[in-house]
Amino acid sequence: MIGGGAAGLAAAAEASGRGHKVTLFEASDRVGGQINLARAVPGKVEFEMLRYYSGKISDGGVDLRLNTAPDADQLKKESFDAVVVASGVHPRRPDIAGIDHPKVVSYSDLLSGKKKAGRRVVIIGAGGIGFDVAEYLCHSQPGEAPKARRLDLVEFQVEWNIDASLVEAGGLKGDPLAPRQSPREITMLQRKTTRPGVNLGVSTGWILRSSLAKRDVKIMAGVTYEKIDDRGLHVLVDGKPQLIEADTIVLCAGQEANRGPFDALQSAGVEVHIIGGAKEAAELDAMRAVDEGVRVGYAL
Repeated sequence: MIGGGAAGLAAAAEASGRGHKVTLFEASDRVGGQINLARAVPGKVEFEMLRYYSGKISDGGVDLRLNTAPDADQLKKESFDAVVVASGVHPRRPDIAGIDHPKVVSYSDLLSGKKKAGRRVVIIGAGGIGFDVAEYLCHSQPGEAPKARRLDLVEFQVEWNIDASLVEAGGLKGDPLAPRQSPREITMLQRKTTRPGVNLGVSTGWILRSSLAKRDVKIMAGVTYEKIDDRGLHVLVDGKPQLIEADTIVLCAGQEANRGPFDALQSAGVEVHIIGGAKEAAELDAMRAVDEGVRVGYAL
């Protein structure tokens, strides 16, 4: 197995459980992939899936090799009967003049702690990742390193003006949508003219929208990106030029499949399977990744 994200972990655990001798290669220093990024977002630390599969990998005797990205020669040398590529995704870099400016960071570098965001932030992309990044930025101070943020009952009650004693009518001490202070000025943008966050979860999307609205996060649709320079991001809104001044510009404009390992192995004549984000980056979620991992692990 190449890649220790959700798909690779599920495949390794399933194959090991069926009696196969499994080796799991992970290019970074820990398993988890995109799950590790999600854990920096408030309310998403409870990804028990990572703990569950880490235990299954350990209990199943999987040979886990971190900081290792094997090539075709190495895999051929070890004579594996089957190779599964679950190398995941990487952030898409939109074609915008100045995209290599020092102000620009990817969501993965931000949530992993490799890069930090300043006080004025523009987020390019208003899909699920963009909303998650905005929520993270609303609850972290400029310069603060990402950390797993568990839900705290008292903080939740304060956030939504909940009266835990139930003395107040309706169990509320005040307007649950009352404004809250954010440590940053945040603007989210998207090219599409459709409603931002249209694909957010039905039962949770309204909470996220409300949380960001309370902190005066500005969301704009139908934007054309012109260029990035020292002042910030230049855009067209309704055909009119506008400058959004920014200290940091975060790329949340989708993901691309990391098919490099698969293509290289296939070209070298290695019989190989591909699953998860490496197979198809669009609309990727943990459920689909795990499903594909379990299926390929069962079929080996």
